[in-house]
Amino acid sequence: MAFPTLSRDQIQELLVEQSAKYADLQEAQLKLDLTRGKPSPEQLDLSNALLSLPGDDFKDDGTDTRNYGGLAGSKGLREIFSEVMQVPVDQVVCGDNASLALMHDTLVFSLLHGTVDSPRPWAKEDAIKFICPVPGYDRHFSICETYGIEMVPVPLNDDGPDMEAVRELVKDPAVKGMWLVPTYGNPSGSVVSEAVAAELAAMETAAPDFRIMWDNAYAVHHLTEQQTKTADILGLCAASGHPNRPMIYASTSKITFAGSGIPFMGGSEANIAWYLTHVAKRTIGPDKVNQLRHLRFIKDVDGLHALMDQHRVILAPKFSKVVEILEARLGGHEVATWTDPKGGYFVSLDTVDGLASRVVQLAKDAGIAMTPAGAAFPYGNDPRDRNIRIAPSFPGLPELEQAIDGLATCVLVAAAEQALAS
Repeated sequence: MAFPTLSRDQIQELLVEQSAKYADLQEAQLKLDLTRGKPSPEQLDLSNALLSLPGDDFKDDGTDTRNYGGLAGSKGLREIFSEVMQVPVDQVVCGDNASLALMHDTLVFSLLHGTVDSPRPWAKEDAIKFICPVPGYDRHFSICETYGIEMVPVPLNDDGPDMEAVRELVKDPAVKGMWLVPTYGNPSGSVVSEAVAAELAAMETAAPDFRIMWDNAYAVHHLTEQQTKTADILGLCAASGHPNRPMIYASTSKITFAGSGIPFMGGSEANIAWYLTHVAKRTIGPDKVNQLRHLRFIKDVDGLHALMDQHRVILAPKFSKVVEILEARLGGHEVATWTDPKGGYFVSLDTVDGLASRVVQLAKDAGIAMTPAGAAFPYGNDPRDRNIRIAPSFPGLPELEQAIDGLATCVLVAAAEQALAS
C-alpha cells in the first residue's frame, strides 16, 4: 500500500517487518558491490581472443605499429567508429585506453591555450562555467571540479537537457560548454532527441567558443533488439553555422577490455587539427599495437554489433531482474521511482526527497556497496537527496538479486523511519 494512505500504526508495523529483514541482511555478512559500471568477467571473456592478436604481422595499412608515429591512430579502426560517431574518418582520432583522458586533455588544452574560437585561453577568463545536466556522470564533474570550472546543474529530461534552462544559461559569456551523454545517459538511460540536439546545435551562445562535450559512451550498448540511433550532432552543428561546437567521444572500454580499450574523439577539421597540435607535445603516438589487435578482432561495424549482441545476452537479464525486484518490493508504496533503460549501464533510482543518503548508509552497513548518494550531481550535492545510481553489470545474477532485494529493504526501512519522524 502507498505510504500516504497508511496510518502510523501500519507504518510502525511495516518498519518492524522490514527491520527484521534488514537484520537478516546484516547477519548474512554480504559483500556486494554495485558502485561502478564495470563489465563482468563473463563480458570481458568475450574479448579474450585479443590476447593472441595481432599475431606475427604488425603492419597496419603499411605502417609498422611497433614504432613511433601515427598520432591520429589506426585508420581502419577510425573507419569503424567514424560510422558509429557519424564523423568523417579523417576527423576522428583514436588514442590509448580511455576516452576520459581525451576529454580531460580537451579541457586542459582549452584552459591553457583556448580553443580555435577563443579570444584568449580559458584560464585567463574571470570565470569559466559548464552546464551539467543532472543526474549525470560523476567523472565529468570531477574534471571540472579539479580545474576550478564552475558547474551549473540543469534538469535532464527523457529527451535531453531542459532547454529552457540551457537557453537562459548560455546568455552568460562565462558559460563555455556543457557535458552530455546523448544515448542511454549515465545514469538515467535518457536519449537526446533529434529536436533537442537540433536546438543545441542552433542556439546562440554569448561565448563564441562554447563547446558541447558529447560523450557517446553507450552508442552501441543496447539492452533490446531496438538499436537507438544517436543524433548527428556534428552535422546539425555544421548546418547551423557552428561547426566547431561539438567535441564527440566514444570508447571500446565497455566493448572489449575496460582497462585496455581504445578511445575515440571526433569533431570539425579545425577542432581535430587543434587537438593534434597540442597532444603532439604530450606523446609521439598512441599504442598502435593495441589498436591493431582491436581492428583485427572487431574487423568491421558488423563485427562490432555482433560483439555487442553477445554483451546484451549477458546484460539484459540483469537489468530486467533489477526492474522486476524493484517493482515487486517497492511498487505501489510510492516511496521510489526508477528507470527501465533500453541501453547503457545503469538504473537510476529516485527515492522520496531526503532519503537517498540514509538508504545508501543502510546498504553499506548491510554489506551492499553503492555509489554515494549525490554522486550524479556536481560537487556530490543532490539538493533533494533522492538519487541513487544502480550499476547492475558486474555481479552475477544471484548476487545481483540479493543486492537489489537488500536495497529495496533499505528503502522501505528509511521511508518508514522518515514517515514516523514527521
